[in-house]
Amino acid sequence: MTPVNENGLPTPASGKAGLLETLAPLIEALSEVDPSGGRRLAKELDARFPLDGELLRRVRAQVEVGLAEGWLCPREADGVAFGRLAKSGPETRGFSIDAVRMSGPGPAHIHPQGELDLCFAIDGQPKFDGNPEGWTVYGPDSWHIPTVRGGTMAILYFLPSGAIQFGPPSGA
Repeated sequence: MTPVNENGLPTPASGKAGLLETLAPLIEALSEVDPSGGRRLAKELDARFPLDGELLRRVRAQVEVGLAEGWLCPREADGVAFGRLAKSGPETRGFSIDAVRMSGPGPAHIHPQGELDLCFAIDGQPKFDGNPEGWTVYGPDSWHIPTVRGGTMAILYFLPSGAIQFGPPSGA
């Protein structure tokens, strides 16, 4: 039975289930884009889903709650807190969704099918790989050492088919 508030309206789910419910329109939209669009696609996503819009304000609030309560990024290694929100599957339109809280470098990796990142500033004036908060997109077969400078960010990573390979670029 779905919980209801004092007005008899359904109350939103909390925790991971609630965040995934809120992310549903983003997941749907991301399933229709080509990650090879890179910076152009990031700008399109910023325009379509602005940080000050209702949807991303709700996502940010739930991310902040998840960080504070410890369910979003329950593990930590080398100063990066991280966690898996969802495995790749039909309910996520083939994306795995991971979250990190970082203020420095993370592990080097390759994106075999691309990566779409939704970044929220937590403190300071952080930039993720030189980009301010908002969307950052990496095309298929791209490689990087994800790095936040100038503060702390919470980042949701949408990986097509959950595809990621940690380590140096191919042939290195």
